Amino acid sequence: MSQFANVTVVKKANIYFDGKVSSRTVLFADGSKKTLGLMLPGEYEFGTAEKEIMEILAGDLEVLLPGATGWQVFKGGDSFEVPANAKFSLRVRACTDYCCSYLK
Repeated sequence: MSQFANVTVVKKANIYFDGKVSSRTVLFADGSKKTLGLMLPGEYEFGTAEKEIMEILAGDLEVLLPGATGWQVFKGGDSFEVPANAKFSLRVRACTDYCCSYLK
């Protein structure tokens, strides 16, 4: 899906790591939520309360998922899943555009 229809966008940005990661929240009529964001090159660790699917729209990064022993490479067109109540690490190698879907 290249665009979302009939949604509400929260104006205030979510800004992390001194502005190197930012996103906007998109709310859907059915109560679901996504964020659309951009990550600049760097290393980051995130925690999530909800299960997530992160779609990489463009970019290049390595991800260390919970319980994994090695880093995995993801590029534009790839996606990965993070379980609820978990932490995961990212090594962003090129400016990365993403969409994160939160699942209940």
